[in-house]
Amino acid sequence: MPNSKVRLNICGSSYVISTTESEDYMQNLADRLNLDMNELMSSSSTVSITTAAIMTALSYRDELEKASGSADNMRRQIKNYLEDAASAKMAAEELRRENDALRKQVDDLRRRLNLGPDILG
Repeated sequence: MPNSKVRLNICGSSYVISTTESEDYMQNLADRLNLDMNELMSSSSTVSITTAAIMTALSYRDELEKASGSADNMRRQIKNYLEDAASAKMAAEELRRENDALRKQVDDLRRRLNLGPDILG
């Protein structure tokens, strides 16, 4: 997707952003940022726009770090589940082969004893 210019208003200031994202997506981000910053500024008269921006950025970074950690943990769990599934599949295949070998042995023993398949089965 080619870059486009999007005009965003955050805390009374206008910014032109070059992005490959849609204008609606960028506007939603700006709206959330504006809301979060205004909430901080309204909580105390001493909170400046710069302080609100820094505090909001730290909060977003915290969310990102926690989400990334959760995603990494999920990837590790999925990897472990896939490894367990592969091991179980190999064990099941080995048991199928063993079962087939045992069936052949039983059939061979039946033939040696000249018994029909219904007598032992």
